[in-house]
Amino acid sequence: MKERMKIAVLASGRGSNFMALAGACREEGYPAEIALLISDNTEAGALVFARETGIESVVIDCGPKRGSMSLESSEEMYRLCRKRRIELVCLAGFMRIVKGRLLEEYAGRMLNIHPALLPSFKGLHGQKQALDYGVRYSGCTVHFVDTEIDTGPILIQKVVPVMEDDSEDSLSERILAEEHKAYPEAVRLYAAGRLRIEGRRVLTSDE
Repeated sequence: MKERMKIAVLASGRGSNFMALAGACREEGYPAEIALLISDNTEAGALVFARETGIESVVIDCGPKRGSMSLESSEEMYRLCRKRRIELVCLAGFMRIVKGRLLEEYAGRMLNIHPALLPSFKGLHGQKQALDYGVRYSGCTVHFVDTEIDTGPILIQKVVPVMEDDSEDSLSERILAEEHKAYPEAVRLYAAGRLRIEGRRVLTSDE
């Protein structure tokens, strides 16, 4: 039996996408397993879930500046991932801009999920941006991470309608439900070796 791909998840908050990925990894035949959770927040709910489910977790101080990460913390994350033979890094509500050694060494092997239909509404509060703009549809995007914010090649997008009475919270809730489907699907395709990048397009091969 082929060894499952080892993945690391980076999370800063409650970790609902981390939980969705962990749930998928417990399914028979799923080609990946979470070998490590890394957080920059000692109070992250994701850490509690990791402890409860026996997933190794580490907290790394990424520096005081919100949204940024120190090069030292990037180097430390890379060393941890290399030691555990991590093949794919998944950002799941990680509230730092990844840079440095981790980003360099995992180029083409790092995914993120964003609560909007990229390339529209990049950055923070994608759901509020969509509402403020008045779009009829929003959703989520799983994409490769590159050196810019929310600009990497797109793997999967899920679409949800925007209702006339939607608030940021209600739209976020419906988008999140699709995130929990999209991220495990994207990781499954990657771990199964079914993806290739041509320019900005991510192509999926048959099984």
